[in-house]
Amino acid sequence: MKGDDDVNTAMKDEEADGSGEKLLGFNSTEEQPSGPGGQDSMWRNEKYESVPLDVKGIDEDNSKGTSDSLYPGTALRKTQQLDERPKDSKLWPYFQDGQRRIDYVLTYHVQKPPSTRKQKSHSCCLRRKRTSSPSRADPELAAQEQRLDYHEDDQRLRREEFEENLCEMGLEMEKDEGTKIPGVGFLKIHAPWEVLCREAEFMKLKMPTIKKYEVSPGSGIAEKVNMFMQKVTAPLQPKVVDCQVENEKHLSYPFSREKQHLFDLSDRNSFFDSKTRSSIVYEILKRTKCTRAKYIMGISSLLGSGVYTEAYPLHDGDIDCVHAEPNDRKILYEEWASYSIFYKYQPIGLIRKYFGEKVGLYFAWLGVYTQMLIPAAVVGVIVFLYGCATVDDNIPSMEICDERNNITMCPMCDRACSYWKLVTACGTARASHLFDNAATVFFAIFMALWATMFMEHWKRRQMRLNYIWDMTGFEDAESHPRAEYEFRVMKKSLKKEQSPKSGNVKLTCTDRMPAYMTIIVMMIFLIFVTLAIVFGVVLYRVSIMTALHMSSTPTFRSNIRATVKTTGAVINLIIIIIMDEVYGAIARWLTIMEVPKTDKSFEERLIFKTFILKFANAFTPIVYLAFFRGRLIGRPGKYIYVMGSYRMEECAHAGCLMELCIQLCITMLGKQLIQNNLFEIGIPKLKKLLRQRKIDKKHQEELNKTLHRHEKDHFLGPFVGLNPEYMEMIIQFGMVTLFVASFPLAPLFALLNNVIEIRLDAKKFVTELRRPIAVRAKDIGIWYTLLRGLSKVAVIVNAFVISFTSDFIPRLVYQYMYSPDGTLHGFVNHTLSYFNVSQFQPGTEPLEPLHLGYRVEVCRYKDYRDPPWSDTPYEFSREFWAILAARFAFVIVFQNVVMLMSDFVDWLIPDIPKDISVQIHKERNLIVELFMKEEQGKKYRNTMSDPSPQPLRSRPSSQA
Repeated sequence: MKGDDDVNTAMKDEEADGSGEKLLGFNSTEEQPSGPGGQDSMWRNEKYESVPLDVKGIDEDNSKGTSDSLYPGTALRKTQQLDERPKDSKLWPYFQDGQRRIDYVLTYHVQKPPSTRKQKSHSCCLRRKRTSSPSRADPELAAQEQRLDYHEDDQRLRREEFEENLCEMGLEMEKDEGTKIPGVGFLKIHAPWEVLCREAEFMKLKMPTIKKYEVSPGSGIAEKVNMFMQKVTAPLQPKVVDCQVENEKHLSYPFSREKQHLFDLSDRNSFFDSKTRSSIVYEILKRTKCTRAKYIMGISSLLGSGVYTEAYPLHDGDIDCVHAEPNDRKILYEEWASYSIFYKYQPIGLIRKYFGEKVGLYFAWLGVYTQMLIPAAVVGVIVFLYGCATVDDNIPSMEICDERNNITMCPMCDRACSYWKLVTACGTARASHLFDNAATVFFAIFMALWATMFMEHWKRRQMRLNYIWDMTGFEDAESHPRAEYEFRVMKKSLKKEQSPKSGNVKLTCTDRMPAYMTIIVMMIFLIFVTLAIVFGVVLYRVSIMTALHMSSTPTFRSNIRATVKTTGAVINLIIIIIMDEVYGAIARWLTIMEVPKTDKSFEERLIFKTFILKFANAFTPIVYLAFFRGRLIGRPGKYIYVMGSYRMEECAHAGCLMELCIQLCITMLGKQLIQNNLFEIGIPKLKKLLRQRKIDKKHQEELNKTLHRHEKDHFLGPFVGLNPEYMEMIIQFGMVTLFVASFPLAPLFALLNNVIEIRLDAKKFVTELRRPIAVRAKDIGIWYTLLRGLSKVAVIVNAFVISFTSDFIPRLVYQYMYSPDGTLHGFVNHTLSYFNVSQFQPGTEPLEPLHLGYRVEVCRYKDYRDPPWSDTPYEFSREFWAILAARFAFVIVFQNVVMLMSDFVDWLIPDIPKDISVQIHKERNLIVELFMKEEQGKKYRNTMSDPSPQPLRSRPSSQA
């Protein structure tokens, strides 16, 4: 933290040049008690101004007044009394003077009454001990009250020291305690022009210069295509100025106070917008220390310890007031956060201007993802319609539905189940063909290439946004260490001071080893918990099927399988939704235990742990259905049992693909409707309703009319970050790409959900949440790595789904190796093996052997095994090994071909659009030209101001 101390010292020296009276100003608008005449003091806020004085010269009245007088070199003098709040809505986000804008707000608890709140801390405690009658009556109560007072006074003293340090940093503040919201005090912070310029230079913020240059739209075919697309999409563009294509662009350069003449400073009030001002103040709050408690390092620790309760920037203005003046928030509400304009593009430029680059990139990525889902949804619907159109021509399903075949199948369970006719699986076979047909392979290849195209399209879009937002040269500098990290370092340094060796203290792998071991063990344990939950659902399906077969009537038994499938999928969905919340909390706890150094490291590690747990939670049931169900069941007469007498689940004759499709459909729709949309709408509404129930309706309506901007934003929900938004979209991306071969309608459902999701998130950001801190970013970070990894894994998963889950490979092998006429006639009989019912294990034969009306001697089951009359009864046949070899060969060929095609597409499409690379190169040349002209002008001005011959004599030597 040595560098921060140097910066703070430089700031103090810089502000001590005569402007101290302005920069050390602290205005207090605390509520005063009603006078003896009973006059209401709701709006009688007293305003104070700072007067530079020597500490010894502070008068007696000031020393007995508010705690604000504790600031050294500053006294608070009452100047005027405001009768009411400013009636003009423009003044709401401003100080009481109506001139200085509120750039940031801190809130804190105000529990003491106004008459005692203004006492100094030590005198307050003494007075309570002397005058409080309950203290004499009850010593325990007195001790408890004394501890409470000490805690409150300690927090107040910490706030005073922190606010004093903020004053020394040049910030201006104004207090507002308990005027309309009981128990809540507001500290309103304003950054003057000098502070903004200083911090903008430290943060290397790129600001537009006076120099403009023409943006070339391109040449040739690209220009004509762009112009055509602009005309076609003109009705879809929002009515926002920032969305209009401009032919000129300001040349941007990192702000420098020495080169202020290069920037357009004609209007200083709008040069730094509200987003930039709040981010500058937040940077100051993060690095300003409070040394009263050694482990307090900045605003994050003060919030964690309860010294301050909330910290947030303000929204620009109202959105629902008829007479409210136009502002960016209201424009976003009308042109973005409305369901009626779902078909329009998003005003990404205005989103970035209001919320910052990080939020802007999220919505830009979500828009690109949703846009790319359109062709995937269209192709998926075509594949589904192809299955519908060819279902009547599908030979295997026709053979299953043909009653003349009279195929008797072996029981589905022991004792309770009896023999059944294959014709009863006719409906499942026909439904399976809708998703398991010749077009499935084509669709899997298409989706693999689609994922590659999506990633390439996003990279190009991201580079274009970086150029437009002046983020091309941005480098994410190392942020300040987190408070928890510094606290651990402090504890380690205290232990190290006892030893003779000293040096730079930091947390090493040895210090974190217990946390690492806990994380590894906990993550493995949670994975096993997920597997145990899936196994529990399997046991539910097995047991409930047996119970229903024993208790139901013969007419109802035909619907047992569908009932068990649906209820099992619903139970899986409920468990997934519940465990998602549990895993999210555990992942945060594990990351806090790890003590990452910076906020960026903390976020990346939290994302990685949360993704692993939630991905396993959502996809483990699907992986079981796709690759394990029906594989480890044994055969009639030698089944594999679990938990005593329960047999492992079998797939239907048409395969497990239909059950996989049902599970995917219910999980995807349920997560989107319940977890994503309903929770995002219902939970904020419920919290808001609970907050409003504390205030009666009449008082609430009056309160809403009189609240200031900082008080209205206090009732909004806190911004918790973009990780939950990204996470639900990443899980959805996995649903769309990983098992798309079994569910071609997944892109369509994702598209419909995202169209609603964009407007839902927009409405939440604009109306329900406090304004987030604007964070600069040039990419979506670790989320791109996860997306790219999922797109690669999707190729392998789809290859195994087509090869092992569907009947595509067995049909292909039969048609070209075993079919007498080269068609699929006889394929169903080829896939069924024989079993002699006299070889059932004792106690496993059906209780009703004559259920079908005749005695069964040989039943059929789906497998490739030799018949009981062969030399190797019930052993795997040659057809089994031939089909297994074909399955693995298909996986290898499919994976390599699709990967090769994806890499070719990746190589073919450049990451940076050609026109953007030209514009970036042009900007660099213009910056060099601008500085060369400036140097020449400076030399010319120096020559004109000093016409003595000395510069002429020194010129040859300098050139030499």
